[in-house]
Amino acid sequence: MNVKKNDTVYVLSGKDAGKTGKVLVALPKENRVKVDGVNVQKKSKKPRSAQDQGGIIEQVGPIDASNVLVVCPKCGKGTRVKHAFVEDKKIRVCAKCGASLDGGEVKAPKTKKAAK
Repeated sequence: MNVKKNDTVYVLSGKDAGKTGKVLVALPKENRVKVDGVNVQKKSKKPRSAQDQGGIIEQVGPIDASNVLVVCPKCGKGTRVKHAFVEDKKIRVCAKCGASLDGGEVKAPKTKKAAK
């Protein structure tokens, strides 16, 4: 899963398509994410004690991670994620502009010379 907590994502499909939001929770085992302001559901809450107040509350439901794109902080567009190795660490990289999504700098990839 290429989406992590606190990423800004763009929603591709569903009733909230076109919205952007911050990832609140990433659920990698289920391949789902909870995005702030997306897939808001109403739930009836029953009072559990005399002081506790019941009512209808709104909560964010999870959506499938394949329905979101990570927004690149440099170019500001929804993008697919590529991976690169920098100093023996695997980092996420914007597929459009090549900027790092995890912080740090990305060096140009080594090119192989054609064998004659």
